[in-house]
Amino acid sequence: QVDLVESGGGSVQPGGSLTLSCAASGNIFEFNDMAWSRQAPGKQRELVASINVGGRLTYADSVKGRFTISRDAAANTVYLRMDNLSPEDTATYYCRGRILSRLYWGQGTQVTVFS
Repeated sequence: QVDLVESGGGSVQPGGSLTLSCAASGNIFEFNDMAWSRQAPGKQRELVASINVGGRLTYADSVKGRFTISRDAAANTVYLRMDNLSPEDTATYYCRGRILSRLYWGQGTQVTVFS
């Protein structure tokens, strides 16, 4: 059984910061990669940032330079540091892990940036 639990969402003013956490029930390095995705109402879920087992990072162009994905092996936790937030970042953020072709999803945490 693989469980991913997000936390850290909330509401902030434009320009504010939040850090999201994704706690895994097992060793995060068992995943080929882990990622943060987000979904706004009426839109498809989109990849925000990812980190693979070798430490390679990817970011969506819309968040590059503002968001940072990182991991803590001892805590089996992946983080998403979000700085300089804008209203367009408002969405439900989901943690995702991948083992081969299988995807594992957290339940999501809401991020709201006031407009």
